[in-house]
Amino acid sequence: MSIKMDMSVVYSVIIALIVLNTIGAFITVFRRPRSIASVFAWMMALVFLPVIGFILYSFCGRGIDGEAIYLMKDKHKKRIHTIEEEITAHNQQFPIKIKDAEARLLRNYFYNVEESPLSMGNDVTFFTDGKEKFEHLFEDIRAAKDSVHVEYYAFFNDKIGNRFLDELVKKAKEGVEVRLIFDPWGGKTSIKFFNPLVEAGGEVLAFITSRNLIRKTRLNYHLHRKIVVIDGKIGWTGGFNVGDQYLGESKKFGYWRDTHARILGTGSFGLQQVFLKDWNASVKHEAQEMEYEGRYFVLPEPEEVGDVTLQIVSDGPNREEQVLKGGFIKMLLGAEKRVWIQSPYLIPDDPMIAALVIAVKSGIDVRVMIPCMPDHPFIYRATQYYANYLQKRGVKVYIYNNGFIHAKTMIMDDTISSFGTTNQDIRSYELNFEVSAFAYNHKVNEELAAIFERDMEQSTLLTTEMIKKQSRWLRFKQNFSRLLSPIL
Repeated sequence: MSIKMDMSVVYSVIIALIVLNTIGAFITVFRRPRSIASVFAWMMALVFLPVIGFILYSFCGRGIDGEAIYLMKDKHKKRIHTIEEEITAHNQQFPIKIKDAEARLLRNYFYNVEESPLSMGNDVTFFTDGKEKFEHLFEDIRAAKDSVHVEYYAFFNDKIGNRFLDELVKKAKEGVEVRLIFDPWGGKTSIKFFNPLVEAGGEVLAFITSRNLIRKTRLNYHLHRKIVVIDGKIGWTGGFNVGDQYLGESKKFGYWRDTHARILGTGSFGLQQVFLKDWNASVKHEAQEMEYEGRYFVLPEPEEVGDVTLQIVSDGPNREEQVLKGGFIKMLLGAEKRVWIQSPYLIPDDPMIAALVIAVKSGIDVRVMIPCMPDHPFIYRATQYYANYLQKRGVKVYIYNNGFIHAKTMIMDDTISSFGTTNQDIRSYELNFEVSAFAYNHKVNEELAAIFERDMEQSTLLTTEMIKKQSRWLRFKQNFSRLLSPIL
């Protein structure tokens, strides 16, 4: 009898704990606005992983949208408006204006939401190979006379990481201002790695999201931007991080195919502003803040002027609007002929999926290129799920076979293209601090389209037959990973 009573007490306690855990999960998840997909994913984690789920949520799910990360002083706001006026004045010398209606609407969207000014007369060069990219970047750094500002998600302590550090140390010893921001979770690199740069006179900061992890719990929010600005007029951004694997020297990944751009002109002003905001948000003391000095925003010489018009757009979880995703959707819904996308991760949310399907059903040639291998197992299985889903609805999905493709580009018709750090996944839309450039230039579209077509030659088109041959176990992993996709 006592054993039965004891078991009854145990069952009652278990049921009570389950009820309390479920109630706690509801209160926890619904205490702040979030997408339905994110609500569902966190509910699963909290209900089916008691205690563990709450620990994960405390570090990764609480959000920072209510936290004032970017508190900008009035003098900085005034200086930014002055810089925008300088860009506008510089634009007046170029007779070519944006004629395409959809391009004008996209330009207006970015300016109204992000206050991103239109920049004309830029010279843009693309790099798809890591070794070539870093050689040209190091040439620019060696030629620097005044300042070198560096910001990377992943900065590894390996051969290329140490070589990059050596280049920065040399410039700091020459008296050039060298400042660097990094995300410690990206390359798992300690700030001590940068001690030689600090000793040489440079300054280094870990991005603000890596601080106060217990109290602020910003663990799930990463600085995913890749920015270098040299002498206030040469900007670099794209997909390459700083590590040997990005040079194709990883046995796991083999050749690394990415897209990075060198921007010479006032387009670099946008990258510089992002760097300054990130720096001032990450400093511990007000005395460390940077001013928006004129030497950080230098107009190009007449012989340096190009013909590319673009906007630099940044986004992050501190904003209510998902600006970059909105731009991608605008491109999809405004297309008349084609939208070609390259992304290492394909985990779109419902609005993005709807835009992709609407474009296909409207007769638009929609192509998406993804890798043939994972760098994160759950993310890759979720990518496979959405690749299958979109293929069944008419999207042409290409699987890149020559190593790992990490490029983040989008091409719309012959008029608009995007390149930068933003993946086509929920993490980039909602959780990461990203930056991308939107170019309004026929030649840029042609060049990125030619790169896409070359990559197609080393890719496999996903077919219905290929999907049918996938095993039940693989499909289970895809479906399970898809359920977790909002929090991956």
